[in-house]
Parts: sequence; C-alpha cells; structure tokens
Amino acid sequence: MKQRIVTGLVAALLFLPLVLIGGLPFVLLIYLMATIAFFEIMRMKKVPALSRQALLSVMILWLFLIPSEYGRFFASAGLAKEEYLFALIFVLLMITVATKNEVPYETIGFCLLTVFYLGIGFYYMMEIRAAGLDLFLYALFVIWATDIGAYFFGRSFGKRKLWPEVSPKKTVEGSAGGTLCALLVGAAFYFFPGWDMGFFQTVLTAFLLSVIGQIGDLVESALKRAYHVKDSGNILPGHGGILDRVDSWLFVMPFLYFFLIW
Repeated sequence: MKQRIVTGLVAALLFLPLVLIGGLPFVLLIYLMATIAFFEIMRMKKVPALSRQALLSVMILWLFLIPSEYGRFFASAGLAKEEYLFALIFVLLMITVATKNEVPYETIGFCLLTVFYLGIGFYYMMEIRAAGLDLFLYALFVIWATDIGAYFFGRSFGKRKLWPEVSPKKTVEGSAGGTLCALLVGAAFYFFPGWDMGFFQTVLTAFLLSVIGQIGDLVESALKRAYHVKDSGNILPGHGGILDRVDSWLFVMPFLYFFLIW
C-alpha cells in the first residue's frame, strides 16, 4: 500500500507539470508513454522488441500520433497523414511474404490492432489537452477518482465479483464506489471559475466517463488474462506498467472528444 501511494504521488508530480505546460513537452511525454505501452503489449505477445514487425509498427504509431496542429507539415509535403499511414501499413503486411510466413498474418494483425488501440487513445489525449486545460484536468481527475474510489471501496466493502472471468479482483461494490467518487469530483468542477458546462451536463459526463473508463480497464484486464500476465510491466512499482495506468484514458479521451467537442 505504502509503495503504491508513494509511486502514485511521484508519478503525478512528474506528469502534472507537463500537463500544465502543454505544447511540445506534453506531446513528447505522450509519445514516450505510448511507445512504452506499445512494447509492453508486444512483450505480452512475445513479439521481439527489435523485430521488423515491432519496429515498423511503432513507426506507424508515431505517425498516427502526430497531432492535428502539426498537420501543416503534411500539407506542405503534398500528401495527407493517412496516405503515409496506408503506405507503411502495406509495408508491414509485406513482412509476412518477405519472411515466407515466418512472421504470420496473425502477428501482423496483432501489431496493427495494438497501434490503433494505443494510437486512438493517446492521440485524443493530446487533442483534449489542446482543446483546453480545464477539460483535460476534468477527465483526468474523474478517472483518478474512479480508480481510487474503486480500489478503496472494493477493499472495504467488496463482496460480489464484477466480472471474475476477466478481472477476478474487481467487485460490484468497488465499481459503484468508484463511480460515486467520480460524480463528486466531477460535480466539484462545476464550481471552478470559467467552467462553461451546466451542472447536469458536468455530472452526467462524469458518470459516463467513469463507466467508460472502467470498461477500458476491463479491456486491458482481458488482454492481460489472455496472455497470462499480472501487470503490463513493472516501470511503476506497485502500479505495474504504463498501460496499467492509462487503460481507462484510452477509452475516455476519444469519447470525451466526440461527446463534447466534435
């Protein structure tokens, strides 16, 4: 417990200043986190980090993540970002032929799905931050409140398993407690100076983010269970890997973007 709290505080102290700064420093942080998460998933699948398919896939991920504000680079080059993506995806598919099926189609498909799973979530983290610091902090603290509430309510009152086939430790009581904490934290943002959402929309959005974040958590739990690993990595003592910490964000940020901004 002590190690978990200390690691969480240190990680927050490193992460939040870059969130506040925004711009290029935040983009570079997201690139670093996405790259680490990518190789965590590759390790689950036992895809060598220095293999052609892994290195080309991470290049596709980096291209995918280029924020819309840097789109002028592609405009000046004469091609859209999507066209470069398609070209690299075709090259990735050619690896199966070049290796005479030594690298099977299933592995290529796994790499591509990983790129889109991480790419969509991390990309919209940057888009939400570019849209406004207050909105990003709102989503961030709602998800943190969900995670913390679920952990402590689950430990104190958890009896009924939420989805034991996917995540044996999660409980209905923990899930409800996490959602309750998210509602309280979300509602508090309504009283912040400059907040432009109505109270009902603020609370409703917090509820939806909490539920969707927990679904994102279960998706990563299913992935880990499929590959028989406890944590995605060990870079954060007491918390596991980067993917373990951002699994909820990967679902929440795209939803928030399309629900409130698009």
